[in-house]
Amino acid sequence: MVSSQHSPFITRTIFSDVAGDITIAVNGESFLLHKFPLVSLSGKIRKMVADAKDPNLSELHLTHVPGGPETFELAAKFCYGMNFEITTTNVAHLRSVAEYLEMTEDYHEENLIARTETFLVEVVFPNLEKSVEVLSSCEDLLPTAEEVGISDRCIDAIARNACQEQLVSGLSRLDCDSGSLEHKEWWVEDLSVLSIDFYGRVIMEMGHVGLHIDSRIASLMHYAQVSLKGIGKPQIWNPARTYPCKGEKGQKIIVETLVSLLPPEKSSSVPLNFLFGMLRIAIMVDAALACRLEIERRIAFRLEMVLLDDLLIPSVQTGDSLFDVDTVKRILIHFLQRIDQEENGDCGYESDNIDSQAMVLY
Repeated sequence: MVSSQHSPFITRTIFSDVAGDITIAVNGESFLLHKFPLVSLSGKIRKMVADAKDPNLSELHLTHVPGGPETFELAAKFCYGMNFEITTTNVAHLRSVAEYLEMTEDYHEENLIARTETFLVEVVFPNLEKSVEVLSSCEDLLPTAEEVGISDRCIDAIARNACQEQLVSGLSRLDCDSGSLEHKEWWVEDLSVLSIDFYGRVIMEMGHVGLHIDSRIASLMHYAQVSLKGIGKPQIWNPARTYPCKGEKGQKIIVETLVSLLPPEKSSSVPLNFLFGMLRIAIMVDAALACRLEIERRIAFRLEMVLLDDLLIPSVQTGDSLFDVDTVKRILIHFLQRIDQEENGDCGYESDNIDSQAMVLY
């Protein structure tokens, strides 16, 4: 690697036995390479060289290269036939840059797209942990990773592998009415590395493939504990703790997404202390009204099991009251509505119906 005093670019030479005849500039770094191995495997570079109509062309500029210079360097090494290892850490980057460079079978047999696809299918997708690792690496490769289907296939693989793990371990035979979440699968902790967007898509897919409701709830609870640590884990469970100011970055989106992912089924599997913890956080970060009403409805559905201390929700508004009286009023209204529905023979749980009285009280 040679640093130029007259240019902001850093020039890398991959194969130095023969003088390079073309410089490829990638995001502030330049690579002194050779046209022949590049145009032999990369459709994009071949077209750029052909379109230039200059036999003495000595420089090309590539913009928005997935993975940046480091990933391009690996792709260039592949063009030179140099050995390097495809791993769960770099396979998404390599698959994305291969798509960008058009390294298809039209130009060379077993080109980089085919090689990375083989690794994904044979090594990554059959394994839950590896699928999570690759999906997490896709965060920096958008939108290319979406366009080539890496993220969607990882999400599907995670959900299906988790379902298979559950069947093998026998967790699908747990009593869903027991309210016990003591049996936590190992993958629950692994999912906490995902962004809230990818995580939400994984949980939704797990619901589609039939993963047990308790497993999904356990995952949601763990993700909340890890991702809301900016607010403070003890504050999720301890109503006596005071809260920091509003505006925690990303917390509002996380809270709203996690609440939207709660199973729609009328179930006692979601612990009340978790619901109250999420409600306090939702109030603190000023989550959307629909989000707060959803939590309040779920609490009201099981109000008979609520302790008085649970309803002592600290107020974040300046005023005479130390506690959030309006929120408690709405919970009571939801509870009374549930009683009326049961007396009328309709005891279903409708999470999408926002009560007008609750809106007025807000």
